[in-house]
Amino acid sequence: MNAQIQQARRAIQPLSDQLISQIAAGEVIERPAAVVKELLENALDAGATQITIKLDQGGVKRIAICDNGRGIPPEEMPLALARHATSKIASLSDLESVLSLGFRGEALASIASVAQVTLTSRTADAPHAWEIAPGAREPAPASGAVGTTVDVQDLYFNTPARRKFLKSEQTEYGHCVEVVRRIALARPDVAFTLSHNGRTAEHWTACEMDKRSAQLLGDDFARARLPLEEASGVLRIQGFAGLPTAARLRADAQYFYVNGRFVRDKLLTHAVRAAYQDVLHGDRYPSYVLRLDLDPTLVDVNVHPSKIEVRFRDGRAVHQFVFHAVSRALAQTSATAAGSAPAPQPAATLAGTAPWRPQPQQQATFASQFTPRFGDTGSGGGVAQSTASYGALFAGLKPAGDARPASLFDAGDLAPTASAAFAAPAAHAQSQTGNADAEEFPLGFALAQLHGIFVLAQNAAGLVLVDMHAAHERILYEEFKRSLDADAVQVQPLLIPVTFFADPVEVGAVEENRETLEALGFDIAVMSPTTLAVRAIPVLLKNADAQGLARDVLRDLREYGGSRVLVERRNELLGTLACHTAVRANRALTVPEMNALLRQMEATERADQCNHGRPTWVQLGLSELDRLFLRGQ
Repeated sequence: MNAQIQQARRAIQPLSDQLISQIAAGEVIERPAAVVKELLENALDAGATQITIKLDQGGVKRIAICDNGRGIPPEEMPLALARHATSKIASLSDLESVLSLGFRGEALASIASVAQVTLTSRTADAPHAWEIAPGAREPAPASGAVGTTVDVQDLYFNTPARRKFLKSEQTEYGHCVEVVRRIALARPDVAFTLSHNGRTAEHWTACEMDKRSAQLLGDDFARARLPLEEASGVLRIQGFAGLPTAARLRADAQYFYVNGRFVRDKLLTHAVRAAYQDVLHGDRYPSYVLRLDLDPTLVDVNVHPSKIEVRFRDGRAVHQFVFHAVSRALAQTSATAAGSAPAPQPAATLAGTAPWRPQPQQQATFASQFTPRFGDTGSGGGVAQSTASYGALFAGLKPAGDARPASLFDAGDLAPTASAAFAAPAAHAQSQTGNADAEEFPLGFALAQLHGIFVLAQNAAGLVLVDMHAAHERILYEEFKRSLDADAVQVQPLLIPVTFFADPVEVGAVEENRETLEALGFDIAVMSPTTLAVRAIPVLLKNADAQGLARDVLRDLREYGGSRVLVERRNELLGTLACHTAVRANRALTVPEMNALLRQMEATERADQCNHGRPTWVQLGLSELDRLFLRGQ
């Protein structure tokens, strides 16, 4: 056996340039889509504003990319096809601060080693174009406009083993299309035309980012997105974050760019996912198009052969910046926003980055919608009649000093006096003006309660339906989060402690996690080896079942430990506690109590979804109601 191994050994020797390029191609050119990516990046680095992509047989037979960029001088064209030759970097300092999409000088050489490549180019000052055909060493005169055309044919013709690993024509074409979409999203200022097998498949003219993202991600995303733009020091993020209602079953509408380069970075993905964590339903995935710009010296793009991964010098700072920026955008999806988006914070454009300013969607103001319909100008009969009559609902109520109540309902029954304090600010506004300010109360005013589950309200746009349990759950959840963040959880001592049987593990959890329990607002005492007593609970949860709350908290403490409950599992636990306390179905509410709920929703962040990501309210517009009754048809 040893003799056979000895005979099989070969002498160490340098590899040929052709084999080196083919090995490099195995890393960089894994499929036709990789060729498209490399050539598109070269075109953009050359300053192209118009790019045409022609594919045959999914890109396996042919990939031709033509741009109107600066072009390549004829004397440099042979170097363009050589390994490790590039115009984009010349020193280590250039590599550490690279802003171009390509920089290694490997792509064209790697492609040419596994395909038949024809390079045609012309600079603005040249009388004609020049061309290098497959196998040629020097360029020859040719016809062509200013710019560069790279024609790649018969991919993997000389490495049939690699060709066997390719998928069907349609699959490979799909991967190519996705690459073009990613790059087109990053550069809305560039026009792209894509054809396959001689037929034009896509054409996107140069436009603003809001239009390009709508073209590529669809009208559903365009109708449910929030413009986002923030800056802090050298960090700047901009783009669009999809509303939770636009979440998808797959993570196929997530586009993140770092200094204009599409990346799949675990740190950035986690930051965005964390911002959405308590507004998504089930295992759905958010949709977004986001671009992060920062000093190129603070990010290393040379960590992956295809440059799809990056490494940040201060990953934690980047994570927190992205997380808080997206969180603040999503916080504006409350009823107060009435579907509009927060105004972007001013930010200076970083050096070397093209400005990309998302345009807020144009929406009619709430007041402009607040007009009589169907020609009815009187006090009765109009579908969108004035809400001044609702002032009578609040007659006799005194203005409250605090417009941000700690809880919607007081202890015991749903007494009108308890909810009146929270409805009073609206009453005060109406008593002063005689007519409700439509922009101040976007959820309108309550009409009735349906089956003890839904609140029906009228606003200027039409009919609002509210899931009262889901809405109240979000209100309590956000209030609890604010209290815990401020280390100001108010405690409600119980007049009579609630005792219950506990197993040894639960008793141990109490003894080992007293500080965590106190931080959450719980006072649980060990009365005996088998008995626990709940002596105090958070004020926000005073109407809930004390024993059930205690068991839920102890279960999490037992399973995850005190530190993880307050950090990693905090939101899940708070969501469970809020669910315990929120008003239940079949609980009759008075009209002032329903209006109090609407006002608190308008004052609560992320009020569009409950803690589990389900919607808390929906709007049925007057046009939708017209269609239901075939009005105007």
